[in-house]
Amino acid sequence: MSGFASVVFDCDSTLVAVEGIDELSGPFRDEIQKLTDLAMDGAVPLEEVYGRRMDIIRPTRAQLDAVAREYVRTLVPHARETVAALRWLGKTVRILSGGLLPAVVAVAEALGLTADDVAAVGISFDADDEYAGFETDSLLARGGGKALAVRAWNLPRPSLLVGDGATDLEARPAVDAFAAFAGVIERAVVVAGADYVVRERSLAPILALACSAEDRARLADSPWAGLLAEAGETR
Repeated sequence: MSGFASVVFDCDSTLVAVEGIDELSGPFRDEIQKLTDLAMDGAVPLEEVYGRRMDIIRPTRAQLDAVAREYVRTLVPHARETVAALRWLGKTVRILSGGLLPAVVAVAEALGLTADDVAAVGISFDADDEYAGFETDSLLARGGGKALAVRAWNLPRPSLLVGDGATDLEARPAVDAFAAFAGVIERAVVVAGADYVVRERSLAPILALACSAEDRARLADSPWAGLLAEAGETR
């Protein structure tokens, strides 16, 4: 395929090098991480673990703000440059995440995107900034929801989805290609079902995948001329 008009990124372990729910988990980290891994490996439907995790953690606004800062601190190498180059080329860029909306929006803003470019799970707090619940009817808090969310965007085609988890792979029918990002964590079932695999700890290979020959020619005279040299290998 000669380039993509739209690129949709997962957030956790794709744009950033952490899992937000694990960062929130505090003393429950081992228990939460096991639940997260079961969902991301496709062993258990996401809807079976999402509410359980939130009921255990009950994150405060301050805790979520701290995760937002950690997200931005741990942006994967070349995330900013790759997104900037994609947008300069006129491509549509979105973030699609089962993470909590305020933290994912912080990532979007760090990458030059806006809240309108994000689909994630809403959360509410009471007057004391204590946890008051999450968006239980969110498409992104259940299995198969990412495909529905992508279709709702009605993105320019062809489209590429980039992610590390089983919920990303589930959305493959809604896009033209799926790239498994294994630069943070490699999940065998996700890699096996992907059209492309990126094992570099860098998002530069995604720019290479997204570019047509015309795009490459344009980048040669741009501030991102050297970025394709960082692309590494994809399968």
